[in-house]
Amino acid sequence: MTSPKRISLIKYSTVTLFCISSITGTDLKAAETPQTSLLALSKGEQSLSIVDPATLTVVARVPAGPDPHEVIASADGRLAFISNYGGGSYNTITVVDLVAQKALPVIDLGALRGPHGLDFAGGKLWFTVEGSKAVGSYDPATKQIDWILGTGQDRTHMIYVFPSLNPMVTSNVNSATVTVIEKADSSAGPPPLSGAAPRPVPRTNWTETVIPVGKGSEGFDVSPDGKEIWAANAQDGTISVIDLAAKKVVQTLNANARGANRLKFTPDGKLAFVSTLGGPDLIVFDVAARKEVKRVPIGHGAAGILMQPDGQRAYVACTPDDYIVVIDLKFLTVTGKITAGTHPDGLAWAVRK
Repeated sequence: MTSPKRISLIKYSTVTLFCISSITGTDLKAAETPQTSLLALSKGEQSLSIVDPATLTVVARVPAGPDPHEVIASADGRLAFISNYGGGSYNTITVVDLVAQKALPVIDLGALRGPHGLDFAGGKLWFTVEGSKAVGSYDPATKQIDWILGTGQDRTHMIYVFPSLNPMVTSNVNSATVTVIEKADSSAGPPPLSGAAPRPVPRTNWTETVIPVGKGSEGFDVSPDGKEIWAANAQDGTISVIDLAAKKVVQTLNANARGANRLKFTPDGKLAFVSTLGGPDLIVFDVAARKEVKRVPIGHGAAGILMQPDGQRAYVACTPDDYIVVIDLKFLTVTGKITAGTHPDGLAWAVRK
């Protein structure tokens, strides 16, 4: 199969199917990993399930390390990275070889504590460390942490990195803020005096704009056009709409979504989904109209949300109910369920190239 150049071009009906020989806990005699895989974390079983999105079946299950919360795949779809959170006290990121279906040596973050939010861009893994009030990057090629930046905010939780690596966005739960991080080259100053040693290469200067939002800001997403950030505020039950260019809140929506956990835009940017651990429904907003259009009953609460890149389906981890629901994005109805371990949460795509 020829690897697609863009994830949006994936045809899920062409994924090769394999037979599962057995599934027993995290010791699984697995089928081959599909070229396009849905990755699902189980916090209860501390495992990563590799799911075939064409059949909605688990083809492999791999240990995910202690208290796994978020997962992201490398750009080539061969590695998965899993944050081991521990309420802000752990200091490892578990690495999984998705082709061999086995855990690799962990990334030891040393004094950095509480890894949670993850993104992969520019060939690097980007992460938050909640207990250290910071963000950082890890280079898989050199196996080194090569950048750390403090946020000064309490519980820096989720992270979004633009493909250009500028800007980055984080949510800060207890500080009730969103931070926009931008970089610019600083001047090295005037030319050196005759005979003096040459000046060093100009350093990169980082600026952070801290934007007040609602209480308990946790799940957020950047609109597909890159113009807006929508942040779901768990304690207020509101959504803060941020104009990214102006770096300020331009509207606050009364979403009636207390306990909001995650917010995701559909690939076309027309709808925004909000999951909540405090209610039985997935809340759907019309982005242009800025209003709720539907509540989809899915169980007793939900956490992670993942959009299928072709815009056909969404996946929502119903943590209290131990399943992942499949949502038809055209009709906004539940069309299936995936069992991938107890207390599911973080979800991601892996596309092998």
